[in-house]
Amino acid sequence: MRRLFLLPFLIFMLSGCISDIPENVKEYFTKVEERELITKGLSPKALYEAAKQQINEGATNEGIKLLEQLQAAYPASKYSLQARLDIIYTHYDRDEFDLAIDKANNFIKLYPKDFSTPYAYYLRGVSAEDKSRSILDNYITDNAQRDVSSVIDAFNYYLDLIKKFPKTEYSEEAKTRLIVIRNIIARHELFIAIYYAKKQAYIASINRCNYILEKFPNTPSVPAALHLLAHNYKNINALDLETDTKRILEASYPKYIPHYTLED
Repeated sequence: MRRLFLLPFLIFMLSGCISDIPENVKEYFTKVEERELITKGLSPKALYEAAKQQINEGATNEGIKLLEQLQAAYPASKYSLQARLDIIYTHYDRDEFDLAIDKANNFIKLYPKDFSTPYAYYLRGVSAEDKSRSILDNYITDNAQRDVSSVIDAFNYYLDLIKKFPKTEYSEEAKTRLIVIRNIIARHELFIAIYYAKKQAYIASINRCNYILEKFPNTPSVPAALHLLAHNYKNINALDLETDTKRILEASYPKYIPHYTLED
């Protein structure tokens, strides 16, 4: 009888005299109540599995909400860490590249040395890289013809990954992506050089061509840059430079055939 009597008394004391409870105890009960409201009694694993099921079924908004609830309710859980990575990837997969980059930056700031952090770096890089892509790139357009600021961001993100986590599989993949990005940036510079040449702004075109030769010497855009450079020298009557440039082009790329046009 004493035990049955003491139990409602304790509850009464807790509810009726809450101000007398130490702050750390009140905080504990508050957190428990908030967690119950958020999770409806689900464990971290159950919440995570429910979120993944929603995402796999195409209900990505609902899945992301569950993953965010998991983070709020169980911030110290290993599933909370995985939830953050899954949210980054889901935003990337939905072509929400800015959101993916923002979430990746947050993850890197919170967990700078975690074993899973290289993956966050990599997701940040591919999100920035794919931001400049178009579904028409494989058919009639070239992403190098558009703004390449996000591609340059991706280049720097990959460099950060390689520098900080050089021995990971993601760094190896990043090295491959850097080659692709260098080619894109070089093509972008070539398109600009061609544009200037069409406008008869030959000095500006010369500067762009020389920039390609200096900064991107081993890219596929080099022979076209040399060919266009010779054309520009001819038009400003720098004939010696034209001859020298043609000689370099013929010696280095004897089978080169121009693939660009200066006609509008």
